[in-house]
Amino acid sequence: MRLIVFVVMFGLLSCQAFAGELSLLSGYGATDNPVEKTFAWQLQYMEGLGDHFAYSLSYLNQGHFIAHHRDGNAANLWVRTNLLDRQLSLGAGVGGVFYYDTKLSATAPPRDLHGWGTMVQVAATWYTKSRVFFQVQGYWIKGDKSFDSLSALAGIGYQLDAPPLKGPDVKGTHQAGRTTDNELTVFGGETVVNIPGNGHSGAVALEYRRGLWRYLEWTAGALYEGRSSLIDRYGATTQLWLAKAFLHDRLALGVGGGPYFAIDRRVDAKHVRIPIIFSTTGSFRISQDWLMRATWDRIITRYDRDTDIFLGGIGYRF
Repeated sequence: MRLIVFVVMFGLLSCQAFAGELSLLSGYGATDNPVEKTFAWQLQYMEGLGDHFAYSLSYLNQGHFIAHHRDGNAANLWVRTNLLDRQLSLGAGVGGVFYYDTKLSATAPPRDLHGWGTMVQVAATWYTKSRVFFQVQGYWIKGDKSFDSLSALAGIGYQLDAPPLKGPDVKGTHQAGRTTDNELTVFGGETVVNIPGNGHSGAVALEYRRGLWRYLEWTAGALYEGRSSLIDRYGATTQLWLAKAFLHDRLALGVGGGPYFAIDRRVDAKHVRIPIIFSTTGSFRISQDWLMRATWDRIITRYDRDTDIFLGGIGYRF
């Protein structure tokens, strides 16, 4: 299912490029089984497919319920209408969400549960005379094997390329070439294990990135997640990415996924495990050859040792 969503998004990006919108929202989420509410926040990228259609890619953090800490990645298709001389945009979206649910219990060890849910969104966006816009949004998630939830959020966003008209952009700039040719990046950062315990450690990584096509990239890397009381894991990664440049090619954003060939010495130092690594990245060029890159990796395991890895580094383009 994750591969299907990846292919669909790649097909959409392969069409003529439209300008993207990046927004950060926060608010509250609730569930009725049992009745609870907690904080929630969302980072969303939206791109127009014409005056009345768009798609979005999102990271959702639904906060800390008593027995569940759930977040996820979502991909949605939208219909929208523009009012008040294109200053107000109203939209509704539907799609899928892949969730990561840390389930807590007083009588059993914590578990890292994964699965697919259905997501329905509604949003109202107010566009200003600059590229800044304001948005309120609500979404409902049917969690399949997890719980259902309802969230209400508000926040601010920015149009990454200047639109030719006010309001949501439907044309934008066309990217003729690859986002990246060749790039070598050295990273340092932190690993956080997604179950309770002493799961913080330093992380380092080395990554080679190669542009394959206009919006398609491939990476190969070496990753050391560090040592804590919960993991002592390292290995090799390879990923395919969807990536796109903005701000006159100074900024690039991307999402990627692939296998992670890892050894965890806390569990078994003799056998290679193959969890999935799913990542979000952004780079900023500081010169013709040098760049800064930040990456957020999610390691998806089958033995309750999911991790978040936050990395920052310096890269060289050639």
